[in-house]
Amino acid sequence: MIEWIRDKAHHDRIRREHEDFFILMFWGDFSESAQRALREMKALSEDYEKVAIYALDVKKVEGVHKDYGVSSVPTVVAVKNGDVVRRIEGVESARFYATRLLGAAPAHVAVPKKKKAPKVTVYTSPGCPACGRLKDYLRKKGVSFRSVDISKDEKAAKEIARRSGQRAVPQTDINGQLIVGFDQQKIDMLL
Repeated sequence: MIEWIRDKAHHDRIRREHEDFFILMFWGDFSESAQRALREMKALSEDYEKVAIYALDVKKVEGVHKDYGVSSVPTVVAVKNGDVVRRIEGVESARFYATRLLGAAPAHVAVPKKKKAPKVTVYTSPGCPACGRLKDYLRKKGVSFRSVDISKDEKAAKEIARRSGQRAVPQTDINGQLIVGFDQQKIDMLL
C-alpha cells in the first residue's frame, strides 16, 4: 500500500522511521505520466508488501522535492540510510521499478508476495508474423502460454471470433481477458 505524505513534518518522521530503506514517489495531478507511474507503483506495493512506499504531491507538500534534487514528476527515489541510492525519472513498469529500486533494499524487505502465474493462451495461424513476435515476447518475459493454431482448431476459431467479434490473429487470452493483436502495453498490464 502506498501512503501519502501529508506535510513536511510527516515526511521528516518517515525519514526517521524508515532510516534503513523506503521508496518515495514525487507526483502531481497535472501530469499524465505521473498518473500512470502511480498505477505502476501501486502494483509494486501490492507485490512487495514489506516495502515502505510513499507518494508526495508536489503541489500540497512544497519544498521537499528540493531536498532530493527532484525537478520533474514523476520521479521515484529509493532512500537507504538517509541517502538517495536509486532514482528513476519518468514512468516505468512495476517490474522495472522493482528490479531497479529494490536492488538497494535490505533482503528481508524486498520479498515479493507469492503470486499465481497467469493463465495465457495465444491464438495463432501459420504465416502470421505478429503471432511469432508475440510468442517471442512472452518467452523473453518468461511467461508460460498455450498456443492454439486456429487454422487447425475450428472450435477455437469460432470461440475467439464469438468472444472478440474478430477472426484476426494473434489473439491472447490472459486470465479470461482477450486482447486482439500484439498490444504489448495491454499484455504487460494484464500480466
